[in-house]
Amino acid sequence: MREEDTVCVGSDGLQYCKVCGEAKEAFFPEGGFMEMKKHSRQCACDRKTYEEEQKYFKDKEYQELVSRNTSICFDESRMEEWTFENADMSDAVMHKAKSYVDNWEEMKRNHIGCLFWGPVGTGKSYIAGCIANELLKQEVTVKMTNFNTIIDDIFPLADKMEYINALALYQLLIIDDLGVERNSEYALGIIFSVIDRRIRSGRPLIITTNLPLKEIKSETMLDKRRIYDRILEMCTPMYVGGTSKREAIASMKMGKRKPC
Repeated sequence: MREEDTVCVGSDGLQYCKVCGEAKEAFFPEGGFMEMKKHSRQCACDRKTYEEEQKYFKDKEYQELVSRNTSICFDESRMEEWTFENADMSDAVMHKAKSYVDNWEEMKRNHIGCLFWGPVGTGKSYIAGCIANELLKQEVTVKMTNFNTIIDDIFPLADKMEYINALALYQLLIIDDLGVERNSEYALGIIFSVIDRRIRSGRPLIITTNLPLKEIKSETMLDKRRIYDRILEMCTPMYVGGTSKREAIASMKMGKRKPC
């Protein structure tokens, strides 16, 4: 629609919007401004269009930020589907995980982390992923990784501390599957450096592990003992039990297969 089709001139000589009826011009105070008597102004339609444009660009900027942070957070795209919306919220630990997110500012302020421990396949990684995805939507920077990846990434680097310091900058760091990595002196040294630097940063840490809590607390090997002590300083242990979800999914798939 052409502008002249939506504008008319009132008896006062000002232009008016035919749609909303508001003036699209206004008079300067007495004396004018640089010999001009009138200046343009936004009518209700103009203001609505402007607000819609601002919202569009703000939403677009938000979506791009979350998308970028999400791609940085996860190594596998399937983890982006690990959300509370897709979870069984009747599960007690899942409910606690949601509470952790709901109270994120307090968790962050008091440097409170979580240690999700329990048997293989019970959903510990999924729970951590739900926390990550929910916080990513709140524009929190999160990194979810594991020590095998960290050790492989660090190995060829000349400045290993630069990488470790970068991990400490994320508002939340999630280390998945603690205990499956190599037990060499070099690997344990890297693990301790990452954990220690993270704790000294004062930012929360979440760990998932298949290791029994009793084993973590009673570890006698000095290098591991140092690591576990640092983790327990910051992370509240939460047991994730139940039947293996992986086995349940496998059984369901087997049940759907047609006999040969």
